[in-house]
Amino acid sequence: MNAWLRLSIWIAALLVVLMPVAAVINGWIAVDRWPLSRLQVTGELHHVSAEAMRSAVLPELGKGFFAIDLRRIRDLASALPWVASVQVRKRWPDLLQVDVREHQPFARWGEQQWLSREGVIFSAPDDAALAHLPSLSGPVRRVAEVVTLYQFAEQRFAALDRRVVEMRLSPRGSWSLRLDDGSRIVIGREDAQVRLTRLLRAMPQLTASHSDAFVRADLRYTNGFALSFANNGQGDDAPFYARNIR
Repeated sequence: MNAWLRLSIWIAALLVVLMPVAAVINGWIAVDRWPLSRLQVTGELHHVSAEAMRSAVLPELGKGFFAIDLRRIRDLASALPWVASVQVRKRWPDLLQVDVREHQPFARWGEQQWLSREGVIFSAPDDAALAHLPSLSGPVRRVAEVVTLYQFAEQRFAALDRRVVEMRLSPRGSWSLRLDDGSRIVIGREDAQVRLTRLLRAMPQLTASHSDAFVRADLRYTNGFALSFANNGQGDDAPFYARNIR
């Protein structure tokens, strides 16, 4: 077989493959041929229902196998709350596969958003099943710092059978947190971990010497802190008790 004959065969084979594609692109074959009529939604879904996904992409179903716009479908699916990413595939002759990965919430962020385990802030409706998650807030550019201090405090207070339910970083850079018993701790702007460690070291002694837990701790001191106790005979507006602890 000479070279020209082999080349002719290869060209013919290539045309056989490319002609259907070119025909669809140019409208030679009706774009509504071989419509996709079946939808398969996969993924570990807790917040996104298959019904909601079907409703989102339904306008695109029914288009021809070669005409359907997978990018358009991906954009429609990605717009649903709780959706982190979407992969879309078509399977001959009539199946559309949509694989969904949801955001995994780590904490509530601010008043109306969530923070994922990957550090992504996203918007989604409230969910009563997630009421146990902590509430974090701060400037968006300092998300990593907020999470780091929360984890530092949570691990150490857990050893004292307390849980951090709220961590705040104000726009001016001041830290504060709230424990599950309602007590608030004002940390200040500097040396947050050092100041928290100072309080944590003293807490066993404080627990032994006071029958009531403190309702507020102010750590904005050079080498100590001040506490307020609710039931000391003076009500909730009791004066602070300074503790000079290094």
